[in-house]
Amino acid sequence: MGDEKSQISMATIDRDRELLISVADSAADDGATSSNPSSSPSSSHHAANETFYKVVRSWASKKFMTGCVILFPIAITFYITWWFVHFVDGFFSPIYAQLGIDIFGLGFITSITFIFLVGVFMSSWLGASVLGLGEWFIKRMPLVRHIYNASKQISAAISPDQNTHAFKEVAIIQHPRIGEYAFGFITSSVVLQNHSGGEELCCVYVPTNHLYIGDIFLVSTKDVIRPNLSVREGIEIVVSGGMSMPQTLQTIESRVTPGDISRRTRS
Repeated sequence: MGDEKSQISMATIDRDRELLISVADSAADDGATSSNPSSSPSSSHHAANETFYKVVRSWASKKFMTGCVILFPIAITFYITWWFVHFVDGFFSPIYAQLGIDIFGLGFITSITFIFLVGVFMSSWLGASVLGLGEWFIKRMPLVRHIYNASKQISAAISPDQNTHAFKEVAIIQHPRIGEYAFGFITSSVVLQNHSGGEELCCVYVPTNHLYIGDIFLVSTKDVIRPNLSVREGIEIVVSGGMSMPQTLQTIESRVTPGDISRRTRS
């Protein structure tokens, strides 16, 4: 009996000791917290300020970039337009300055009127004759003729006259391998003669750098995909780097029929 009582008393002492130790630890923690009561509120306040700063900075950055995206094309448009007005105005404004007339825009209006009158004159028989005579002299100059020919091809690409179009149609071909497509322009057509007859080939110009530097491919007519795009729309797509490409493209029927190929072959 005495041994059992002594064991019970020892177990009670151990339990009380554990309780005292746990209470002492909790008291020490409470004392540490009470000794520095401002540490937890200050840290939470600092974290809240930092979060608010990040949110405001992200919001301001997004709004600033949105403003740049909206104003950039407007600024470019106004800048190019203002430069063009000053450039064209500079052709005739010195003449008006010599006459003592200083009105901004008068030289621009005169230049536009002059360009219009040149277009009217060159559309006539007399203007075409004068232009042909001038080209005859220019094409016999060693260096000037190359510059003139290149410039004429560039202007012919966007000419409203369908008979002088350098780019006949917009085309899509599979290049550089099957399953990949390239955007180009049909410039001419040719009949390839072989032992089995003639095959119609389209000369497709594929721009590789801006618009007037590219590669030329001879593609079979049946392998050329013709989208429902005008030449002017195709030029806009190339110049914009594909950003003005419509979301949906539809194909149109080929304008070359087997009868046309046979007639060209016989001729």
